[in-house]
Amino acid sequence: MFEEPADYEYFEELMCFYAKSYGVTIHNYCLMSNHYHLLLEISTESLSKYMRQLNMNYAIYFNKKNHRVGHLWQGRYQSWFVTDEAYLYTLMCYIEQNPLKAGMVKTLEEYPYSSYNYFLTNETPECLKNAWIIQHYQGDIAAIRAFLYTRPDSSQLSEMKKASSLVEAPNIDKKPKAEDLEKIFKNITEIPKRNKAIHQAYQQGYSQHMIAKVLGMAQSTIHGIIKRMTK
Repeated sequence: MFEEPADYEYFEELMCFYAKSYGVTIHNYCLMSNHYHLLLEISTESLSKYMRQLNMNYAIYFNKKNHRVGHLWQGRYQSWFVTDEAYLYTLMCYIEQNPLKAGMVKTLEEYPYSSYNYFLTNETPECLKNAWIIQHYQGDIAAIRAFLYTRPDSSQLSEMKKASSLVEAPNIDKKPKAEDLEKIFKNITEIPKRNKAIHQAYQQGYSQHMIAKVLGMAQSTIHGIIKRMTK
């Protein structure tokens, strides 16, 4: 996907340009040779449009440059909701530490194609100026380094992967409101009707995490109900 520095740099240019166009805040990113990670925040229903413009324009550039035809990307991008602060902190470290995990570098400072080094300088691009780390650490370089070098332990990573599989957001641009979800379950007292409503809410795009929170149930229970109803 990226073969030389110019490729990474052009993708970053597109990433920031369209972030401004579609009102997207980039919190963290990391570009690897055959995939990339973005931690984004959206204020409008713009995620699909943003990702389409980013991926389409980069594919046009890459194909033209390398005299190739056909698809560059393998299927649609995958997206998940960030459901709580612990998940957010784990994701930020996980994303920035990708090059370390892959054995490409020995320090985060050595890798030029992620958001990490921008957090340590005053030359932050506009698309990162509202990033969580910029806003919360206020230029405290030592604290930023300490945080992003924090290695999530195996149990944290396991929970993160489990959460990802349960809170996938494949077809919607912004998180549905809990208030609207509560209306779906209002006045339902019978378990079969409740389970049917759970399945329907999930099909409408509500995450299993949100359904569990609204009903006061365990997320694993919601997952089991949806799995049975789907069968």
